Amino acid sequence: MTVRRALLFGATGYLGRKVADALAGHLGGVEVVKVGRSAPDDAGWARHDLVSGGPDELAALLADTAPDVVVNCVGLLDGTLAELVAANVTGTARLLDAIPAAAPAARLVVLGSAAEYGVVPEGVPVTEDTPEHPVAPYGITKLAGTSLVRAAVAAGRLDAVVLRVFNPIGAGLPAGTVLGRAATAVRSALREPGQEVRLGPLGARRDFVDVHDVADAVASAALATDPPGPVLNVGSGVAVPVRTAVGLLAETAGFAGRIVESDAAPARSRAVDWIAADLTRARSALDWSPRRDLRASIRDLWASAG
Repeated sequence: MTVRRALLFGATGYLGRKVADALAGHLGGVEVVKVGRSAPDDAGWARHDLVSGGPDELAALLADTAPDVVVNCVGLLDGTLAELVAANVTGTARLLDAIPAAAPAARLVVLGSAAEYGVVPEGVPVTEDTPEHPVAPYGITKLAGTSLVRAAVAAGRLDAVVLRVFNPIGAGLPAGTVLGRAATAVRSALREPGQEVRLGPLGARRDFVDVHDVADAVASAALATDPPGPVLNVGSGVAVPVRTAVGLLAETAGFAGRIVESDAAPARSRAVDWIAADLTRARSALDWSPRRDLRASIRDLWASAG
C-alpha cells in the first residue's frame, strides 16, 4: 500500500498527539493532516467534530484531503451512556458511512480497547478470537464500534482494522486512569509531608503498554502492505499487578509514605482481575512488537506529571 497522506481524527487527545508524531516519523515525507474539534488555524490542521459534525461536512473533508489512511483516535473513557455512545460508536459509524463514498481507497485504522474482552480466564493471554463479554458501558460501546468495523470489512465495504489497545501509559496519561490518578495523588502527597495516598484496590493485574509503542503500532497498521484487519491486539503481553506499577511510580517519585487502598474501584474495570494480550497476530501482520519497558514508561509518566 502506497501512503501519501494520512488523516488523523482526535489529534489533540492523549493518544492522538503521540500517533501524530509516530505517523510523521514513520511516513517520512508523507503529509499528516491532523483533525480536532478545537484544531488551531495552522497548516496541517483541519477542524471537525466526528460526533456533532454533519455527514456532508465529513464527506467534503475526506474528498478535499484525499487520504490514503484515516486514523480515528476519538474516544471517551468516562461519561454518561449517551456521551460514551457518541464518542465510541457514532464517530466510527460516521467514518464507515463516509469513507466508501468519499475516499474509497483509504484504509481506516480505529483504536479499540481491551475492555471489550471483559472477564477472561486468568493466566491465558487473550487472542482476537477470545469471546467478548464487556462488563461496563465503556467496554460495551468500544465493542459496538469494533463490531461495526468487522461487519464493514466482512461486507467488503472498505479496508479497516481495529487495534485493541490494552492499558496505555506514559507521558501525559489522563487522571481518569489508575496510574494517572496515582501520579496526581503522589504529587499532592509530596507537597504535604505525612499525607497518605488513597487509591482503589490495586490487586488486579493489567497489561500496561507504552503510549509510544501504541503509536508505533498505529503507524505500522497505516503502512502495512496488505490489509491487516479486522482486529489486532496491542499490548505488552504481560499481566502486571497494578500494585507493582503504583509501587514503581512511588519509587520513581521518591515517595516513601503510605499507599492506602480505600477508594472504590472504577466501575468500568472492577470485575476484571487479570488480563494480558496475545500479540501473535500483531507481530505477524504489522511486524510490530512493544519495545519499551514498564519502568521507562513510568519515568515518562512521572516526568510529565510535574
